[in-house]
Amino acid sequence: MSASEWIVNSASVPDTDGRVLSITPESAGWQYVGFEVFRLSAGQQLRQETGGEEVCLVLLGGKADVATSQHSWEQVGQRMSVFERIPPYAVYVPSGDHFEVTAVTDLELAVCRAPGKGTHEARLITPPQIEVEIRGKGNAERLIHQILPEQEPADSLLVVEVLTPNGHWSSYPPHKHDENRLPEESYLEETYYHKIEPEHGFAIQRVYTDDRSTNETMIVKNGDAVLVPRGYHPVSAPPGYDLYYLNVMAGPVRTWKFKNDPDHEWIMKSWRV
Repeated sequence: MSASEWIVNSASVPDTDGRVLSITPESAGWQYVGFEVFRLSAGQQLRQETGGEEVCLVLLGGKADVATSQHSWEQVGQRMSVFERIPPYAVYVPSGDHFEVTAVTDLELAVCRAPGKGTHEARLITPPQIEVEIRGKGNAERLIHQILPEQEPADSLLVVEVLTPNGHWSSYPPHKHDENRLPEESYLEETYYHKIEPEHGFAIQRVYTDDRSTNETMIVKNGDAVLVPRGYHPVSAPPGYDLYYLNVMAGPVRTWKFKNDPDHEWIMKSWRV
C-alpha cells in the first residue's frame, strides 16, 4: 500500500443519507472494523440494520433522538464540537437489531462497527460513565475518553477518543497491536478519524513495521481517516493546530495488548522519574 491508500478522505458534500465517509472490512482489506461518519441536518433521520455486527454510535457534535428495537432516548447529546474537551454521548446497539437517529440539531455522527454475537442489550453511554484519562507527559501529554473500553460490555468493539494539544505527540511512544500472541500482544485492526482545529490545519501520522516493509508518513487533513492494519502508528499535532481523533479497534479477541517500539520505549521510563 502507498501512503495515499492508508487514508480515506471525507466527502465535502454528504450523500442523500448524510454519509461523508465510509470504511468497510471489504474496502479496507481486513476482517473486523467498519466505520462511517454522517453529517445530518436538524430533522434528518438515519436508519440502519445492524445485521451481524454490533454498533457504537458516537455523537461527535450535536443532539439527537435515538431508538433501537427495544429502547429509545430523547435529546441525546451535549457538546457541539469535539474540541469542547468533554466526553461524548454514545449508544451501543447489538447485532440483530436496528437503530434510528433523528437529528435534533445539526449532527456529526460516527457509526463504529465490528462483528457481534447479540450478547448485550442496547444501552445509552453518558459522559459520566466515560473514563477520562491524562496520558503521557510533557509534549506527549493528551486527553483520553474511554468510550467503550474492554472493561465495558461488548462483543468485539473497542472505541476511544483522544484530544492532542497543538505541538504535542500522541499514540506515543509508538506502539503496535498486529500479532495475535496473547498475553503479550493482541491483533487489532484500527481506524483513526481525525478532526483539526482550526480546520485548515494538518497533522502527521506515521505507520511503520519493525522490518520497514511498511514505512509511510502521511499528512492528515480535517475529516480524514487513517487505516492501521499493522505496524506502529504515532501521531503529531503541529504548533497552532489542536488534534482530535476517534479510534475504533476490533480483532479476534477483545483486548488491547500492545508492544511499544523498543527503540523508543525508554521515553515512558523517563516519565516516571
